[in-house]
Amino acid sequence: MMEATLWHPVALASAVGAAPLAVTLLEHALVLWRDGAGPVQAWADRCPHRGARLSLGRVQGGRLECPYHGWQFEPGGRCAAVPALPAFQPPASHCATAFACREAHGLVWVRLDASAEDSGLPAFPAEDDPELRKMNCGPYDVATSAPRIVENFLDMAHFSFVHEGWLGLREHPQIADPVVQDTPRGLRATGCQAWQPQSNLHATAASLVEYSYEVTAPYCALLTKVPEAGSTAVAHWRESIGLYICPLTPETSRVWFRLAVADFESPDEKLAAFQHTIFTQDQPVLESQSPKRLPLDPKAERHVVCDRVSVAYRRALVRQGVRFGVL
Repeated sequence: MMEATLWHPVALASAVGAAPLAVTLLEHALVLWRDGAGPVQAWADRCPHRGARLSLGRVQGGRLECPYHGWQFEPGGRCAAVPALPAFQPPASHCATAFACREAHGLVWVRLDASAEDSGLPAFPAEDDPELRKMNCGPYDVATSAPRIVENFLDMAHFSFVHEGWLGLREHPQIADPVVQDTPRGLRATGCQAWQPQSNLHATAASLVEYSYEVTAPYCALLTKVPEAGSTAVAHWRESIGLYICPLTPETSRVWFRLAVADFESPDEKLAAFQHTIFTQDQPVLESQSPKRLPLDPKAERHVVCDRVSVAYRRALVRQGVRFGVL
């Protein structure tokens, strides 16, 4: 399964604290935990002894303790102690199943299959821009496949209908024809423009907004948007938004947004509220789409010229051999 070789977000890094945290990735039950200031550990949520869920246990003395018989596991997965047999030295075969795990963009990322070459984490260029404030929004649990959510993120033609009064109006449905280029990770689309009555939290007037998109992994994408000068209360407003999706199952997903905005004054809650409004307008439509898995056969759904970006995304998924679409 190609998806297992990729890095996927599974939780906010801030959510992994003193207690073990249960998460799901690609239908696998995982447990996340950390030893004090140490790196996050990602293991199969199953004790190798009798199969109890390790996420029901506790972190004790730098070890994860199983809730059933108290077996203790050190970072890396080695079993360090079996309380019922104090003198017993557990062999290497008694270890927990550990997976590659990293922290980036405010999220914990897990890679289930490390046998293939590591293609690296999806990039977020705005991360290193000191003039942009970064924060995460979510998670949102969505009853559809990850590719459906990415395609919606790339689609501008729905702005005037799903986001009417915010990102578009029915009286202004036309969008600019973008330039789309395939990339090794997915695609890049530039020259995307849309007329928007309220393009961002600080918009003071309707404006023409310039978008660019990039798919950085099968289930991750970025957009940057710059409104016309003078249309926002914040001078030189610009923003970048990263879409990061955890494929829980072929037809259910968990979604986060990474915001990078030219606003260091507004409280987190106010910035998150705008993003929440936009995505919760999308969610019922996403969950209504049938089939839930994105059709990758070009004849399965009808396309027009303004679907150029989404069609390129579907072709990229075919090239990469993803599982959560339908051929």
